[in-house]
Amino acid sequence: MTDRPTVAFARFAMPKKGSAVVLAGEGGGLGENVRACDPESVLPRAFEAAGFSGGLAKSVEVLAPAGTELDRLSAVGTGKADLLGETSWLRIGGAAMAAARSASDIVIVADLPTGAPSAEDVASLALGMILRAYNFDKYKTTSRENGDEKPSGKVKVTIQCADPAAAKKAFVRAEAVGGGVILARDLVNEPANVLGPVEFAAKVKDLEKLGAKVEILTEKEMKKLRMGALLGVAQGSVRPPRLAIIEWNGGKAKDKPVAFVGKGVVFDTGGISIKPAGGMEDMKGDMGGAAAVVGLMHALAARKAKVNAIGMIGLVENMPDGNAQRPGDIVTSMSGQTIEVINTDAEGRLVLADLLWYCNDRYAPGFMVNLATLTGAIMVALGHHHAGLFSNDDALADNLTEAGIATEERVWRMPLGTEYDKMIDSKNADMKNTGGRMAGSITAAQFLKRFVKETPWAHLDVAGTAMGSPLSEINRSWGSGFGVRLLDRLVADHYEN
Repeated sequence: MTDRPTVAFARFAMPKKGSAVVLAGEGGGLGENVRACDPESVLPRAFEAAGFSGGLAKSVEVLAPAGTELDRLSAVGTGKADLLGETSWLRIGGAAMAAARSASDIVIVADLPTGAPSAEDVASLALGMILRAYNFDKYKTTSRENGDEKPSGKVKVTIQCADPAAAKKAFVRAEAVGGGVILARDLVNEPANVLGPVEFAAKVKDLEKLGAKVEILTEKEMKKLRMGALLGVAQGSVRPPRLAIIEWNGGKAKDKPVAFVGKGVVFDTGGISIKPAGGMEDMKGDMGGAAAVVGLMHALAARKAKVNAIGMIGLVENMPDGNAQRPGDIVTSMSGQTIEVINTDAEGRLVLADLLWYCNDRYAPGFMVNLATLTGAIMVALGHHHAGLFSNDDALADNLTEAGIATEERVWRMPLGTEYDKMIDSKNADMKNTGGRMAGSITAAQFLKRFVKETPWAHLDVAGTAMGSPLSEINRSWGSGFGVRLLDRLVADHYEN
């Protein structure tokens, strides 16, 4: 992957080389500290020529600006001052990174006509730059020109601001979250021949370097736990399954943990109910829920969150081998409930069924949130701009919705109900793993609900948001890392001591 930019903070001074990016308020207004970058006042003339009025994340540039030694001088708009929030500053940072193009030395002058941004705003701007710089290019041996030029070598970013020490302190938390997002993106983007269940589990072990406790269960341990639903999915692959458990104990010993559970199907052919060939390559991302859980746990551990948290992911590959489970097979889950497998391509819920039961039984968490690229039906309903939210607890659902609005990783609550529950009743077992095409995402959630007892629980269907989501100022990657910032905000706002 492209090297992550290094970020430093400094007091206002005249940039001497490379690319400089300044901020422009609504109407193109510039702060007092911008004037040193533009002694010949070329920016106002450029604004007029380009019709630039300081709109949020809009930009204009001047090459080799007169009166300076800079290669490029760019301005990025911040829009209406009263509408600026955390996500606005992320977008401004992303736009600033794009405006700097392929420069290896970038100076950001964080000043506005209304005054200098706060340390937290500057930290968010810096995070936006890091997220925009992400580029999964590790397998490219040649580079081609595209919309975002690839920087050559390490990129150094210096952000000039009113209080560099405070900005540096605020950036510690932002950088931890950014590291989690980037980790999640890396995992989703990796090809399945490189990242199987065993390899994925090895990457999870790396979290021990941050102080987390990691336990990996093999097929032998899962058989002892009688995880027949999860193991049924895995039996068609020559690659053995793994169950990874991450513990972060940053809260008080008496505090109940909060739990996050992820579907980790490293590749999904559909099994015997095989998928069409067109687009099947995207199924390397069917572990987007697990990737988000690992990214979240990285963020919590890296920023030393004051919370007890559990991350649990089930890692399997769904293949149509001669040993694969068949439509019509009946498996017994860890809970003792039996499941008739109507469609082997409805496999993620089988994995989650055993994970949710085990997590609840072992840890008795305060709540459980599971993430899964579970159904195509959720994309029919919500497209790529919201994840589907299903929950048995209004307070948890409200907190998730609030966190989604704050981070712009939005969720939309979908219904649950006994009328949908009846659609997955089976003549031959306690339940079947699909209720058919109608209300497909809802019946999948109803299936999962049977494995959580009375514990507050939410299911996030991230099929439309974890991969292939729309490009933005802070993400140019196929794997988005969706869920890391959302859940970190959930924890920070409501569950930390």
